[in-house]
Amino acid sequence: MSAVSYLETFLPQLVLVLFALVMPALDYVFKDKRALAWVAMAPLTALAAALISWLFLGWWEMPVSRLQLLEVNVFTGLFTLVFLFVGIVVVLGSPEFILKDRNQGEYYSLILLAITGMTVVAQATDLIVLFVGLEIAGISSFALSGFRKREKRSAEAATKYFIVGGFSSALTLFAISLLYGVAGTTEIIAIQPVFAGVPAGSDAGPILILATVLLMAGLGFKVAMVPFHMWAPDVYEGAPTPISGLLAAASKKMGFAALFKIFLIGLIVTKTDWQVAIGALAIITMTVGNLIAVSQTSIKRMLAYSSIAQAGYLLIALPVATQYAVAGGLFHVLTHAFMKSGAFMVVAAMGAVAIGEKLDDFKGLNRRSPFLAIAMTLFLLSLAGIPPLAGFASKFVLFSSAVYWSFEPGEGWLIWLAIAGVLNSALSLYYYARVIKYMYMVKGVSEEKVRPPPMLVVSVVFAVVMVVGIGLFPGPFVDACIAAAERFADLPLGWR
Repeated sequence: MSAVSYLETFLPQLVLVLFALVMPALDYVFKDKRALAWVAMAPLTALAAALISWLFLGWWEMPVSRLQLLEVNVFTGLFTLVFLFVGIVVVLGSPEFILKDRNQGEYYSLILLAITGMTVVAQATDLIVLFVGLEIAGISSFALSGFRKREKRSAEAATKYFIVGGFSSALTLFAISLLYGVAGTTEIIAIQPVFAGVPAGSDAGPILILATVLLMAGLGFKVAMVPFHMWAPDVYEGAPTPISGLLAAASKKMGFAALFKIFLIGLIVTKTDWQVAIGALAIITMTVGNLIAVSQTSIKRMLAYSSIAQAGYLLIALPVATQYAVAGGLFHVLTHAFMKSGAFMVVAAMGAVAIGEKLDDFKGLNRRSPFLAIAMTLFLLSLAGIPPLAGFASKFVLFSSAVYWSFEPGEGWLIWLAIAGVLNSALSLYYYARVIKYMYMVKGVSEEKVRPPPMLVVSVVFAVVMVVGIGLFPGPFVDACIAAAERFADLPLGWR
């Protein structure tokens, strides 16, 4: 492998780490701390532009490279683009929100390091490298959750997140050690043929099942899958609101990148052992998330439970395990990143202008800030899957993958995944519509006009444009997701 190939493969991480190292020093250079956000935006925007020109515009051809530990292809490029997009939204939404906080250079540095870890997970071809990426992103997220050290709520969120994150990491690492003990390798694609040759009734069978259960639990914490979800509402509520958006829209997607790689590559030949279990967990996760969200009076907690429900929808791709299902999962990862990060940026704008984050604070928002009201309406309707917004398009592709494959012999039960998804989407419309009702039909205690901070406005506008644009013109995005799924499924065993 040439030096150029190494540089191309590691380039996103090198750029992000370089800027992350510089950010704390720049904190002492700029008197106006808003300038730090623009510096942090530079690598995110440059890398995102390069990926867009490759994945969607075809202006240049990325030489697909595969090193021993990392790989660059359409699948990894699409996940990396999602992480960069969310990073852009979060960084744009942060300056005014943290204007009075100290150590802002370290704040942006941690965001860049968190995104670096996420890109490592997306590109990893080895279980150890994947675990390292999870830890880089996780440790950075722990610190960001407790960034406001003087706030008890923020410190509590960071403590809970650290404890739960450490426990999930221990489970994941133990599972990796068991897989290595059976397969003799930690390369994900090399595990697949080894497990295909394990005879029925051998001593390796129970070890493999235990490793699978531990991985479901360890990564289930990362994606807030029921019953490993209880940390999410507390952490999302206590963390600084832009960071809540980072966790919901990017960190969780990192967990799904790991799930896709491990279960749909390394463990695909043992699908009969975990298919029904993950299918059942998908239905339980989306149902529990939506049912509990109905009773929430805090918008951040409501969005947290909504995010849990969205994780249930994304889990559908695993038991279906077809190229079309992976494409649907990738498409929903992309659309959900904008819907959820945009919604949290609206909440951040509410906090920045001292309105509040409770449901009652949204009363009469249309009179105080028509822009925030219409933006929040679009995000919530998209999350509910209302056409012609992005959430409808991605849910249609994801749910239809379960319907199509349910006609295959022995796979008829998969249609219940699609039915559960549709019914839960209808249920979610209740609590989304309640927020819209409060904004437009309930009079607030004040009708004083408020102006959101300019950079937060830019952040929300960017997310709105993507949610509406993907909904109206889903074709190029679906094509990119299908191309990524085809590359992901280009494996010797287990795929159709």
